[in-house]
Amino acid sequence: MFAEKDLVQFGEKGITLETIRQQLSNFRKGFPFLTIIKPAITDDGILEIPEKKAYIYQQKYDNEKDGLMILKFVPASGAATRMFKALFEYYNEIKSRKAIISQAGSEANTSVDEFFEQLDSFAFYDDLAGILKKKNTGIETIQDVSLQTKILDAFLNEGGMNYGSLPKGLLKFHFYPEGSRTSLEEHLVEGALYGCDEKGVVSLHFTVSPEHMEAFNKKVDEVMVFYEKKYKINFFIDYSIQKPSTDTIAVDMENNGFRLDDGSIFFRPGGHGALLENLDDIDADIIFVKNIDNVVPDRLKETTTLYKKALAGVLMTFQERIFRYLKLLGEKEMMEDSLIEEFNHFLEKELCVVPPEGYRTWPGEETLSYLRKKLNRPVRVCGMVKNEGESGGGPFWARNIDGTTSLQIVESSQIDLDNPEQKLIFDQSTHFNPVDLVCSIKDYQGDKFNLLEFRDPNTGFISVKSKDGRDLKAQELPGLWNGAMSDWNTIFVEVPIITFNPVKTINDLLRKEHQSD
Repeated sequence: MFAEKDLVQFGEKGITLETIRQQLSNFRKGFPFLTIIKPAITDDGILEIPEKKAYIYQQKYDNEKDGLMILKFVPASGAATRMFKALFEYYNEIKSRKAIISQAGSEANTSVDEFFEQLDSFAFYDDLAGILKKKNTGIETIQDVSLQTKILDAFLNEGGMNYGSLPKGLLKFHFYPEGSRTSLEEHLVEGALYGCDEKGVVSLHFTVSPEHMEAFNKKVDEVMVFYEKKYKINFFIDYSIQKPSTDTIAVDMENNGFRLDDGSIFFRPGGHGALLENLDDIDADIIFVKNIDNVVPDRLKETTTLYKKALAGVLMTFQERIFRYLKLLGEKEMMEDSLIEEFNHFLEKELCVVPPEGYRTWPGEETLSYLRKKLNRPVRVCGMVKNEGESGGGPFWARNIDGTTSLQIVESSQIDLDNPEQKLIFDQSTHFNPVDLVCSIKDYQGDKFNLLEFRDPNTGFISVKSKDGRDLKAQELPGLWNGAMSDWNTIFVEVPIITFNPVKTINDLLRKEHQSD
């Protein structure tokens, strides 16, 4: 099926033939659906932490973090092109003259109208005005349809601000009197507020695309000293790229390798689940994980900081008990029934890990082995917000391959929504996953886990794409906070909705949460 030159190509990407064969098998067989048992809700899978209690957990984190390696991990790969979909469509319509440009306020261009009508509310307004002035176009002409092409060209394309090709991290999100900030800068500030160690060092790791690496470095060099002085800290910032070895083979509609015009096999990025390998390369005791576009101005950071620290305090609290139990399990071959019952209660009622049917009748040695296996895993505390109509993953109780039922972050693509019972359970979900994680990746002896051993390779998904006008099928690896962390100990905590303010389209920056006042 594959020629010698194909094997050379696989080797250059660091992908084994065994991996290729497994991916091809996935295309042929598809991925099995995950069976969800019930939604995780408050008092049944989700911890509710009122503000008063959040301060107690915050204090625990502040008092006990000395000596720990703390790091903020920010997935920041990819361009922000999808943020500007409506603007690009409108721009191309005008340029091609294939559509009749409607008057402002038409239903078809509602989002475009909103963009132009509130242009002076964006943090990048002054930059755009300056570029237009150089091009002899006044920004006050924004309602003149004949000049909107020039404005969008200066905003989206190379030769102007080039926002249509920049990563989200380098877009200006928020206005401040001393100058507007990019989302990258807001993450630096967040890191200073809750990620500082006892030496005054704030460590951040950004995953970026190779083509954006230079721009990220340049921006950090421009602003780092300013924020170090402002917050009296020192930054340690590094980057990584999504590894070529995590790319997945694309196939044609007959599940054969999709070949380009030069005869080579076409590969696509494996999705954010591929970042598990980047995370696995990290050496830290506490890792905060948050997406690049989920930031707020300083006036709203107090709640975010409180609950980030509170999640870390929850992590520490659970970790202490897990480590204590694992130490006991490592010291003794036999256990008193009362102690085993204590372990079981903690596992089932607090870690929300329900053993397979018949577990209570297992011999003592098998029971202890199961307890060791389930306790000795990476730990993640996941903030969950009440679902107010967002599409995407949510918290559920799900059945795993070994018969265990545990807490999982589940995407709709993982569920058989044609099954009425499964759809009913999915629709009953009350919370949404905002990607607000605090993780521990070391065992009770201080050794790092191999994170690749705790993922579920059966939770990827397949989609139809196109390349050069030809249809193809693409495969994504298990999502970073879905299948890639499916075998972690998971604690869900409800966090305030104000801590979740993603920017999916450019007009999201017009929401009051992203405005200066």
